Amino acid sequence: MTALTLSTAAAPGLRADAIVIGVAKGAKGPIVAPGAEAVDKAYDGRLAAVLETLGASGAEGEVTKLPAPAGFKAPLVLAVGLGTEPPKDAGFEPEALRRAAGSAARTLTGAKKAAFALPVTDAADLGAIGEGVVLGAYSFDAYKNDGNDARAKNGKAPLAEAALLGGKPRDAAHKAALLRAAAVGQELNRARDLINMPPNDLDPQAFAALAQTAAKEHGIKVQVLDEKALTKGGYGGILGVGAGSASAPRLVKLSYTSSKAAKTLAFVGKGITYDSGGISLKPAGHNETMKCDMSGAAAVFAAVVAAARLGLEVNVTGWLALAENMPSGSATRPGDVLRMYSGKTVEVLNTDAEGRLVLADALWAASAEKPDAIVDVATLTGAMMLALGSRTFGIMANDDAFRTAVHEAAEEVGEPAWPMPLPEHLRKGMDSTVADIANMGERMGGGLVAGLFLREFVGEGITWAHLDIAGPAFNEGGPFGYTPKGGTGTAVRTLVRLAELTAAGDLG
Repeated sequence: MTALTLSTAAAPGLRADAIVIGVAKGAKGPIVAPGAEAVDKAYDGRLAAVLETLGASGAEGEVTKLPAPAGFKAPLVLAVGLGTEPPKDAGFEPEALRRAAGSAARTLTGAKKAAFALPVTDAADLGAIGEGVVLGAYSFDAYKNDGNDARAKNGKAPLAEAALLGGKPRDAAHKAALLRAAAVGQELNRARDLINMPPNDLDPQAFAALAQTAAKEHGIKVQVLDEKALTKGGYGGILGVGAGSASAPRLVKLSYTSSKAAKTLAFVGKGITYDSGGISLKPAGHNETMKCDMSGAAAVFAAVVAAARLGLEVNVTGWLALAENMPSGSATRPGDVLRMYSGKTVEVLNTDAEGRLVLADALWAASAEKPDAIVDVATLTGAMMLALGSRTFGIMANDDAFRTAVHEAAEEVGEPAWPMPLPEHLRKGMDSTVADIANMGERMGGGLVAGLFLREFVGEGITWAHLDIAGPAFNEGGPFGYTPKGGTGTAVRTLVRLAELTAAGDLG
């Protein structure tokens, strides 16, 4: 876990393994970004020329190493690209700073301390840099044979400490920004750990146990419904999906409450700890990453804990719908009809459309408490990946203004998202001759069909949004910015920001 500190020290005299500076793309070549004036001076004002000679352009994510000038206590200067130079009198966007800090932290694996002399104009910039550092330094090595102790000895441990220059240690806003960056970053990394855990170690019961432990640590009330309670309560969707597995399903309710709260948000997460597709078995090549099908529940879990750590003045309830979708003699079959917690019946036409079934039960349970708004998060459809690619999630809602607010919150925190419609004509495709609704509809627009299905299980008069994070939840490519290979923790920051806006009275 990377420690974040604020420092007023000058870069030349700071003892560290590296000094991180920013470089941007200027009209005539790379330019040294604000914050690195002392470093540039030590190069006689020729740092930009030196970087250009070394091949640096200032492009986003680009990293260039060079020896520190004589007299510096740090041996290395690491220049990280910030992208195109902003217009005059405009600072760099927080997301550019976040990504640059993440790239630098990832590059500095094995370092004990680094000083970040990136552009800082206000507390928000410090928060973005701090967040980028914590997220960029992330690694998942729990199952490597050398173990954490060996990693520390052979220089593979994450960056241990980041000193952020340009901040004021005694400034309340600056300290608050750093504390927020640490809390949000650490909880997002908790979500990444869960997503990356192999499914033989993270079944529904294990996930529920981890939630109970974290809840106790952070003063969050927790309730776990096991298979007996789910059966007694009539949670046909969750039970139907988990019927084929030796690992029984769970529904976990996490409740963070504030004595000063005026509103309540409910977050609902899809938690399929492994998705084989069930009887509608996934084809070869589509199973290997299906441990990530609980990314929505991981995001909800992390967001509730982050809200508690930040002491936000809003009530936040998290619902984790946990099941393992497996084929067996007891598994739900295509053609079976499930009676959901809401009382509606669903004809299961495809057992690989299981996420909407567990979410439907959890949405109805969340609706019963009449929150001011519900947001569900799920790796729900391949169709959404086809529509928006691997880095952008879709947002659907039963209220246009709320959908816009969620989209703005996502973009503000650096999580690419896009508003999507819920076309009414697609609802007819889910009509069933034997049940109230089928779990499948038209193939074209499948992501929107799934959203329409979920809408059926939101209580009347409750504002609701659905985030389909199928694309960005798991990065199968190489790392970039502060995003690692594997679980990404997508949607955690959006949910936390929605909670902050609600606490401040700025969200509806």
